[in-house]
Order: sequence, then C-alpha cells, then structure tokens
Amino acid sequence: MRYVVFNQKGGVGKSTITCNLAAISAAQGLKTLVVDLDPQGNSTHYLLGGPQEDADVSAAEFFDQTLKFSARPKGPEDYVIQTPWEGLDLMPSHPSLEELHGKLESRYKIYKLRDALSDLAETYDRIYIDTPPALNFYTRSALIAAQGCLIPFDCDDFSRRALYALMENVQEIQADHNDELAISGIVVNQFQPRASLPQRLVQELIDEGLPVLQPYLSASVKIKESHQQSRPMIHLDARHKLTQELVALHDALQAA
Repeated sequence: MRYVVFNQKGGVGKSTITCNLAAISAAQGLKTLVVDLDPQGNSTHYLLGGPQEDADVSAAEFFDQTLKFSARPKGPEDYVIQTPWEGLDLMPSHPSLEELHGKLESRYKIYKLRDALSDLAETYDRIYIDTPPALNFYTRSALIAAQGCLIPFDCDDFSRRALYALMENVQEIQADHNDELAISGIVVNQFQPRASLPQRLVQELIDEGLPVLQPYLSASVKIKESHQQSRPMIHLDARHKLTQELVALHDALQAA
C-alpha cells in the first residue's frame, strides 16, 4: 500500500505523521519505505538525525537521472538508504529538489515516481510519501504514485477553509491521472479535547460527511522531544498516550 501525506498548509504535521506511521509499520514487521519529497527535508532529518546535503543518494538524484540519458540507469532501489530502525528505509530529501523543480515540470516527468514506486512495491509492504506544503510537481507526482491520501488537519479555521479545495485537487488527480487514488481520511492532529474550537471544527467536518479518521492525535510536548532526538514515538516511548493513538490510527488504516 502506498500512502501520500498531503496538505498545502505548512505546519500541520505532515512529516510527523509520515514518519510515525512508517515507524509503526516497520515495528510491526512490515518492510517500509519513506519517500521525502519536501526540499526542507523534515522527514529525512527526523529519521536520520540531520540533513543529507552532501549525500549522493536522494530523491533529488533520482529525479535528476530522469533528465539524463544513461546506457545503464540506476534502479529506484539505488536511491534508498537504511534508517537506524529495522525494516524502515528512506529515499532522502535534498535541497537541490528545489532547483530541479522547473526542469522536471517542463520536461513532463510527472509519471517517473509512479513507475519507480511500482517497482519498489515488490520489495516494500508499505510506502509513505511526505510532500511539500504546495500543489507542485512533487506533490502531483506523489498523488499519481499513491493509492491512499492522508490529509493532516490541525484544528485551525484556515485549515478548514483550505480543506475543500485540497480535496478537489486530490479528486482531480484521481480523475485525470490515477484511478487507484482514494482519500484514506483526514488525520486530526494536535487535538485539544478541552478546547471548544477544535471540538466544533472536527464535529462540523463529521457532520458534513467528510472522512475524519479515529482516533484524533493529541497535542503533546512529547512530540518535540521525539523530533529533537530523531526517534519516532514508538521508539521513544511506546506507552505514551500519543504513541498509542498513532498505533490505533495505523491499525485502523490497515484494517480499512
């Protein structure tokens, strides 16, 4: 199964959700891959403990080779590295993704990621794709390559307003490029159950029939410690409330 985690709004927890769900998949014995398409490289930093600015194995290198002719092109597996966590691999981000964007778009390389991940799906049980906070070439490539789309929602009124356009964009990609793509659900992140605004906003989404996933992910300072130590929650504190919510969310997705 291939999931893309997508929201055009920054700061909603895309990388946090991507890495933690992937770490849980791997901890449960599923061979798992994270693909980091955000030039900021938050997922790469989270899983490896730092940026990969000097690395020659990255998503940027993968896309760069699609622009060149080679008699012996590398396979997609050559752009993947191991993380410290057993069963969890990564196609790292790189800052040069930013400068490659225009070339890739003009040369219409939009299906290259789909082809690569179709090949890698023979090796991996789960693939999670982290995306930039914009509907650009990389995000479209990810939506074309994925089977399920997870939409983080951080209980903010601006996120609510942007949600409808975002879902329309996903449905347009589905109609025009990828009939396998489905919206797997809205992931409620940084939820504060005692505050009235988050409760109201989430309930309104439910009342409108939108696919809001359970459980909601609690707001917790523990996630900052997880980021600082570059240890996904399942490896930092398996018994923490947020970890248990992430595991329950992961298992609900697998059962769907």
